[in-house]
Amino acid sequence: MIRGYVFDAYGTLFDVHSVVEAGREITADPVLLSQTWRQKQLEYTWLRALMGRYEDFWAVTEAALRFTVRRLGLTASNAQLDRLMTAYLSLACFPEVPGALARLAGRPRAVLSNGAPAMLAAAVASARIGSSLEHVISVDEVKTYKPSPAVYALGPRHLGIPAGELLFVSSNAWDVAGAKAFGYRVAWCNRSSQPPEELGVQPDLIVTRLDELPA
Repeated sequence: MIRGYVFDAYGTLFDVHSVVEAGREITADPVLLSQTWRQKQLEYTWLRALMGRYEDFWAVTEAALRFTVRRLGLTASNAQLDRLMTAYLSLACFPEVPGALARLAGRPRAVLSNGAPAMLAAAVASARIGSSLEHVISVDEVKTYKPSPAVYALGPRHLGIPAGELLFVSSNAWDVAGAKAFGYRVAWCNRSSQPPEELGVQPDLIVTRLDELPA
């Protein structure tokens, strides 16, 4: 029986590539900018976790942006970089998210994210979904990043429910693998028909939209 829901934030509730419009100010190919930025952002979380050199997600995101600008041979002023970073505080949520969260009311709904607390608070407020979340949990509590088991342990700790009775929901296949390895029941929101990771674990459920989750 599912007694609660734990959602990843970036890429699952919030569309990280909604920063594309802000990117048009410095490049004719803002999609490439967004994709490269996101990949480097994730790489830096994994590398910092392995090195034991934690910095919060805002600092990681800015470092990834500065690398991406150099990697793509772009020119950007500090003001332009600031505008791109600010876009991360008001990411669009996917269209079905508000209704999907409301539909799951009656059991605790949580976010468990790499995001820094202030980033998550801003994104949740901008998307107006705060009333549909009982918990917004940041990795900042344990000073490391997914897929560390220490991060996934925050869900059961905050909700007071064993991992095996919680449904963890993510659009990121690597996050799905990490949560499943920890012991959650897991739903993969595979929005773009990606192949699963070859990590020896499989999600319990695959959906293409969050409103397909079992209530």
